[in-house]
Formats: sequence, C-alpha cells, structure tokens
Amino acid sequence: MNRISAKQWFGFLLVLLIMLGSTTTTFRQFTNFPHEIRLLQGEWCKLQLSMPVSATASVSNPDILHVNGLAKAHVPLDLHHPMTLLSQAVGKAHLTLKLFGRLPIKNVDVHVYPNLKVVPGGQSIGVKLRSDGALVVGHHVVHGKKSEQKSPAEQADIRVGDYLAQINGVSVKQIGDVARAVNKAGKAKQMLRLVIIRDGKKRNVSIRPVFDEKEQMYRLGLYIRDSAAGVGTLTFYDPTHQVYGALGHVITDMDTGQPIRVGDGKIVQSSVTSIQKGESGEPGEKRAIFFQEDQVLGNIKKNSPFGIFGQMGKIPAGGKAESIIPVALADQVKEGPAKILTVVDGQKVESFDIQILHALRQKYPATKGLIIKVTDPRLLKKTGGIVQGMSGSPIIQNGKLIGAVTHVFVNTLHQL
Repeated sequence: MNRISAKQWFGFLLVLLIMLGSTTTTFRQFTNFPHEIRLLQGEWCKLQLSMPVSATASVSNPDILHVNGLAKAHVPLDLHHPMTLLSQAVGKAHLTLKLFGRLPIKNVDVHVYPNLKVVPGGQSIGVKLRSDGALVVGHHVVHGKKSEQKSPAEQADIRVGDYLAQINGVSVKQIGDVARAVNKAGKAKQMLRLVIIRDGKKRNVSIRPVFDEKEQMYRLGLYIRDSAAGVGTLTFYDPTHQVYGALGHVITDMDTGQPIRVGDGKIVQSSVTSIQKGESGEPGEKRAIFFQEDQVLGNIKKNSPFGIFGQMGKIPAGGKAESIIPVALADQVKEGPAKILTVVDGQKVESFDIQILHALRQKYPATKGLIIKVTDPRLLKKTGGIVQGMSGSPIIQNGKLIGAVTHVFVNTLHQL
C-alpha cells in the first residue's frame, strides 16, 4: 500500500514539475527553437535559449554561416545571451548546439539563398507560344471508301495529349509539316513513321493516311494544335541577368489541360482596351490587343507551374529600372495589407491595395501559396476584383516582391 502511494506521489510531483517547467521562458524557447532557417545572403538572425550553462555551436560549413561573427567550425557559447547567425555565402549549413561541448540538444538546417533584386512588372503583355511538336487534342472520323468511317490515328493508339515529334525522321516544327507529310504519303500509298511523346517518353507508331471521300483529301483523323496566344501580365524583370517572369501559372492546352511543351515563343506589347467586370460566378476579363508585334519584348524559354520565363533586353514601357526591389522569402510574407501592380486602362501600370488573408506554409515550392482579397475601391469599381488577364500581376509587401496573381489562358485549334 505504501509502495503504491509513493509511486502515485512521485508521478504527481513529476507532472507538477513538467507543468511548472512548461511555463518558463526557457521551456518555451526550447520548444519553439527552429529546425530550419532560411536566410538571404548577408542577412542575420538571433536565436536564444536563456539557459544558465555553457555550450558549443558546431557549424558544418563556416564559409556559409558565421556564429557570433566567427568563421569557425566550433564556437563557444554562453546561453545567457542570444547567439547571432550571419549568412555569408549561398548554400546550406548544419548547426548543432551541444551542452558542455558534448551533449547535442538542438539541430538546425540553415539555407542561404541569393539576395535577388528585380524590377516589378505590372505591364500588360501579349504572349505567343509555339509548342515543341504538334499536340493531339482530339480524334475525328475519316469517311473512307464503302462508307467506312473511322479514325486511323485512334486505331493506331495515338492518344489525346500525345505530341507528334517526328514524321519519317523529320522533326515537326508546325502543323504544316504534318499536313504536307500526310498528303505526300497518302498519294504514294505509303506508311508514315511517327515518333510521338507520351508522358515524357518517346514511342514509335506507323500509320497509313486514309483518303476522306467527303473532304477529298488524305487525313489521319486527328485534331492537333501547335500554338497558343493570349494576354497576361509581366511579373518581374531582372536587369542584371536580363531575364523576366510572367503569368504566374503554367500555360496549358484548353482541351487536354496539359502543359504546353515550349518550342519557341515571344512576348510583345499589349494594350488594355476595356474591362468586362467580374460578377458572382463570372471572373470577368481584361480585353486587350497586341500591337507593334514586330518589336519583340522577349522570348519564351520555359513554361512552368510558376509562369513563363525567358530573356528580355530591357524593361517594357511603364516600368522604371530604378524601382528595383528585393525578392522576399516565404517566411517573410505576412497576413495583412499589400499591393498589386497591374494595368486596367491602356498601358498605364497602377498600384492597388489588397489584403493577404492567408499565407500557406509550404514544405516545397508549389502554386497557390497566398489567398488575397482586393480592397482598393478603385479596382473594385473598375473590375469587381481579380479578372482574367491579371495573371502575373506582381504582389508587393513591405517593399519586397512576394508573389504574383494567377488566372487562365486562351489558345487556338486546327484540324487535320
């Protein structure tokens, strides 16, 4: 009986000590001590444990991270005082805190990123993108002899979403290449040897064109597309490397929903002519025109989930090269007021107030990291909020570029 009572008292005292300890500053600092820290090159931060003991900070790469101003692998610490971390070079360093120089109590991964500075965009741009090969977006019936109706391509297992990369060993650059090859092989009663790309892998397919009695021409029974065009917004321009980013989202084919593989492309100047105001259930849109299409602003090298990217010689009209600002890290984005830059009339870039309602903490780079609400009465009166064509409009908070608005895209269809 006494033994059970002693155990109960011991348990009670242990719980009491834990409860008391959890209310101390040291306990809160220990539990809230970060496992990972992201810094820009040249930035510093402070960490504190407020423990009445000595310790050692072991740094895996002192060239990247200095502790208390020292470029050493092992730095003695007095935990009565906060420690200072200063990032020196781009890279990754591992920091271990050890009591009495032996007992590890905390491990921290420190990532140091380049201190990028860019010119924020906001200009309306026209986008013309040509795919790498011809994209299959559907099948259609070919009316052959004896009322025979079929799609030769579908029977050959050419699927929607496939890219026609080569025909008879020649790369497909545009739709006309396919049309000419089909007509030539049909007249010669020959098979076509196709290389198609499906899910990133090449496949070889042989197919014979069929003469369409109704249309009086040879066909494969395919709908294909090789280009997309639309309007969007420039996000940033990097004058140091002469590159840009725009749109804030991937350009996908409207029928298949698949990202378009970049063959080549360009961005040109665009001017907003009118606004269809957004309403409940309808996003609204900017109506814009391309102009001075012979004066290419930049090329398109990459079509990614985060937008399109390429080379650009100089900032387009409406941007100011002197308004260069830093790019923020995700940890620096806060809920609260911010601004977007965009065009709602002609080519004039304007700043509008928004509210960041929620900043999603992501474990890896992904889209849709911010939930925002337009609060600017001027923009609400003009557009009703975010509308199509604002894709890529830069979001600015505390003088830093923190993200971009995203939306939809348009493209065109051809038949073969």
